Amino acid sequence: MKKRKVVLVGTGFVGMSMAYAMLNRGGIEELILIDIDKDKTVGEEMDLSHGLPYAPQKMTIKAGDYADCKDAQVVVITAGIAQKPGQTRLELAEVNTKIMKQITKSIMQSGFDGVIVVASNPVDLMAYVVWKVSGLPRNRVIGSGTVLDTARLRYLMADYLKVSSKNIHAYIMGEHGDSSFVTWDHAYVGCKKVKDAMKDGGHPMEDLKKIHEGVVNAAYEIINKKKATYYGIGMALERLVKAIINDENSILTVSTYLENQYGQNDIYIGVPAIINRSGVREVMELNLNEYEQEKLNHSCDLIREMRESSIDKIMEEE
Repeated sequence: MKKRKVVLVGTGFVGMSMAYAMLNRGGIEELILIDIDKDKTVGEEMDLSHGLPYAPQKMTIKAGDYADCKDAQVVVITAGIAQKPGQTRLELAEVNTKIMKQITKSIMQSGFDGVIVVASNPVDLMAYVVWKVSGLPRNRVIGSGTVLDTARLRYLMADYLKVSSKNIHAYIMGEHGDSSFVTWDHAYVGCKKVKDAMKDGGHPMEDLKKIHEGVVNAAYEIINKKKATYYGIGMALERLVKAIINDENSILTVSTYLENQYGQNDIYIGVPAIINRSGVREVMELNLNEYEQEKLNHSCDLIREMRESSIDKIMEEE
């Protein structure tokens, strides 16, 4: 068995929220931190390590470099710039594509042969870039996709229906962005369809739309109030990495490569998938209704349009 070793590239708020979650939840033997800001990375190593006496298990944490990726099971990329006021998503994608190219090349030069998890935005595009540049099998490059969106959905539904969020089985699919959608026909409270639970509880069906709007608007509200979001995605990334490390065969809504599933091809998009040590074991193809299929097609069209307008050209540049 390989050592349970994870490398984090990017020690900003998102990356360190994931690292802190790993420290608290355990399950990782070694965590390597990489960032262009060397001093900050050493400081983060020290700060995390000082919490080890109260952690659930022994764990080695250190500031490292790309050579440390060689024997890692998982590399998580959270590096990249955040979207600035007035900056379009395409402009953000162009800048982060160049960053992803350099990071991915550095990872692969180490001899890395594990699974890469991408959380940098726009995540569906960045996962595609990392896959193309890395040369890894498509199942071993995964975007964080809609894992956070799905967690937000489960939280809001649980709060509305007054049940545990662990008993909400519902998924956000599509782009990690405004064009996402909920597959309400495949949403359950325990073993009961959400639509039946709404009807039997006397809840108006239009509230389902409000719940989804709450998911879409959540990031904007948080950013407006505290400038950034990072705890939720940090927990979501820890959960995704743990599913890989533990070979769980868990179902998570990740951004993964579609090869004729859902009528789409050669694109990364958020869909339910079975996650284990190999990365994506299998894409779960749901029977979408006409409206849901149109929403997925629209999400894919938006991503493909951005990719074809300039991202493909940047990826071809040396």
